[in-house]
Amino acid sequence: MLASDVKLASLKSRRDGRLLVVNRELSRAAHASAIAPTLQSALDRWEKTEPQLRLLAAELESGRLETIPFDECNCAAPLSRAYQWIDGSAYVNHVELLRRSRGEPLPETFWTEPLIYQGGSDDLTAPRDPIRVHADDVGVDFEAEIAIITDDVSAGTTAAAASRHIKLYMLVNDVSLRRIIPPELAKGFGFFVGKPATAFSPVAITPDELGEDLVGDAIRLPLLVDVNGKPFGRARPDVDRVFSFAELIAYAAQTRNLSAGTIVGGGTVSNKLDGGPGLAVSEGGSGYSCIAEQRAVEQIRDGAARTKFLRYGDRVRIEMQDRDGASVFGRIEQTVARWEHRNATT
Repeated sequence: MLASDVKLASLKSRRDGRLLVVNRELSRAAHASAIAPTLQSALDRWEKTEPQLRLLAAELESGRLETIPFDECNCAAPLSRAYQWIDGSAYVNHVELLRRSRGEPLPETFWTEPLIYQGGSDDLTAPRDPIRVHADDVGVDFEAEIAIITDDVSAGTTAAAASRHIKLYMLVNDVSLRRIIPPELAKGFGFFVGKPATAFSPVAITPDELGEDLVGDAIRLPLLVDVNGKPFGRARPDVDRVFSFAELIAYAAQTRNLSAGTIVGGGTVSNKLDGGPGLAVSEGGSGYSCIAEQRAVEQIRDGAARTKFLRYGDRVRIEMQDRDGASVFGRIEQTVARWEHRNATT
């Protein structure tokens, strides 16, 4: 039997989920516990587990395997906690627009050296779980991104060698609290409170699953973002990208090893229009992958930002579809909800 490309998911179970192999239609799944109980366990022994997972995927596609219905609502994030979550900014247009709207110049080094930060990875959100916040007046925003998962990467790995360490792709909602971030960054020590838990797509896929829609390590399919059921973003991840995932990996690995299971995000996907700011989907453009960018364009163009950040009850949906309209990763769909305090016990 020929080995198959692989779609992997984690069924909600205990803290780290239970590993599933999922069919291409995202309708059926098979337990992979005999190969590895969790995705992290599989990544720790990827040279051994990958061919076994590929054979299991081929059996699943053949219809000769006992399966269960696949329900995205029962999925945890593929890695519900990770050894490391690094988010980069491969789309410098995004950073440039936000700084320009505030009247801040963009340092030239932003075009030649990746900008990254180390996010919280101990609590990663399931694709259908709410965005929970204590108050909804803090500038709740989504950021639609692509991310990869690596195997072990040695310190000093070059960009030319880094591509072979990309083992899986998935989608991201990097939630940001825009009114908390500026004063936090002003302290000169980076993000923390302004970056709550990040959500990931139900399914992570091997690069070959993308076929001709993967060029280098860039995906050529639009990233579909809807807010409250209306199109908000249709940006192309392969357009206006300044840094590849290989370059982000190499930058992060300059002075340290990256452990298997490291997640690297490419940053908010951002497209230009005729060399300048893009247009909203409602205006015939490819739209935006976060609210802050649309507000930045409004500020630059009109002198004032009009688009509101998310409030309680608002819903964001992030998905990618292949050329036949089938979902590639499943979808992230989250509603903003109130975070209820528990009574202190100490």
